[in-house]
Amino acid sequence: QVQLVESGGGSVQAGGSLRLSCAASGFTHNDRCMAWFRQAPGKEREAVARIYVFSGRTGYADSVGGRFTLSQDYAKNTVFLQMNSLKPEDTAMYYCAAKSGACAQDTAQYRNWGQGTQVTVSS
Repeated sequence: QVQLVESGGGSVQAGGSLRLSCAASGFTHNDRCMAWFRQAPGKEREAVARIYVFSGRTGYADSVGGRFTLSQDYAKNTVFLQMNSLKPEDTAMYYCAAKSGACAQDTAQYRNWGQGTQVTVSS
């Protein structure tokens, strides 16, 4: 059974940094994508960043490119989202998600989700 456990959320002032972690268990192969999504109150869930585990190739939403960096500890099945230069508009619940095969930005393609971790950025 696949499990995703997020950690690292919190409250920071604008310009600050946070690092989110997502530990995955239950996968039997590395042909999979790990991604971060976020959802602010009253808004749809949106893709933030993704990494194809086998190759380490990453992708980012335009709104976070240059500020967020996604990396992985391959041996520990953990991905990290380093968030720098945070803005109030980054405030949201952040979710880790996983799917087999190539990455996608459509939430419907992700079968496995973590419980979410709150990120709050004050101005």
